[in-house]
Amino acid sequence: MDIAQFRSSVAAEEPPGGLSGPLLALWYDAKGEWDHAHQILQDEPGEDGSWVHAYLHRVEGDESNAGHWYRKAGRPHSQAPLTDEWETIAGALLATS
Repeated sequence: MDIAQFRSSVAAEEPPGGLSGPLLALWYDAKGEWDHAHQILQDEPGEDGSWVHAYLHRVEGDESNAGHWYRKAGRPHSQAPLTDEWETIAGALLATS
């Protein structure tokens, strides 16, 4: 699946099958379901989950908490517009899935 297909899938009622936890969280975030996206990441280990977790806290407006998750992800604290960061993360995760 490429980024355009992933973005288009958000119009569906259910996410595509086979998505990793971090991609599933991004899918729900794009649908405006921040709480559901955040819940998915509560038990998601690894740097990819931490990267999406950081992004979600930026969406929430909690830059301090986002910083914690960027450090766990080994990523710099993003200052990009949120839509751009979503695209960057989704593209990177899709490329490795």
